[in-house]
Amino acid sequence: MLISEEKQDIKLITLEDFWDWYPDGYGRFELHNGEIIKVQPTGTHEQVAGFLALELGVEIKRLNLPFFIPRQGLIKAIDSDKSAYIPDVMVLDSNAMENELLWKKGSTITQGTSIKLAIEVVSTNWQDDYLMKLGEYEKLGINEYWIVDYLGLGGRRYIGNPKQPTISVYHLVEGEYILNLFRDENVVASPTFPELNLRAEQIFRVGQ
Repeated sequence: MLISEEKQDIKLITLEDFWDWYPDGYGRFELHNGEIIKVQPTGTHEQVAGFLALELGVEIKRLNLPFFIPRQGLIKAIDSDKSAYIPDVMVLDSNAMENELLWKKGSTITQGTSIKLAIEVVSTNWQDDYLMKLGEYEKLGINEYWIVDYLGLGGRRYIGNPKQPTISVYHLVEGEYILNLFRDENVVASPTFPELNLRAEQIFRVGQ
């Protein structure tokens, strides 16, 4: 069912097939247009993602918000049963889970309104975060999306020239993402967590 190294021999699969195939334990995989993609992060990538999950978890607990951060969960593309993505950090609305029919079966979210915040930490395949996932998350209606580019790997059209570590915060306004960039000592402004006191430089330092 999976993947031959010869492109023409790839068998495209559905989300249902993906659930059946997905291995227990070690490894992270996404489904891109019917093709299984292994997304194995580096140690520093995981440190940055873990730091963000911890900081957001503290804020959720402090404010007693009805949110939770799953260890791992899929976001299904809005117009395809052959694509699903695992964000590095995802904050979900506990009260919305009763309307997520695929959550108990496959830890899969289908409605953007169930997701309070999605975060992608940039790796060498930065195009996935700035192009593919940005478009998919916007179409799905995810209210807030961060791209944490702690190494400044993204394209200059996204993070400027010269390249530098940048956090891009996309916020949905009338169905379209509005972008704010944060660097250095900037406090990252989050519409979902307006009291979060976290500087961009604090995040970048974790990945050094």
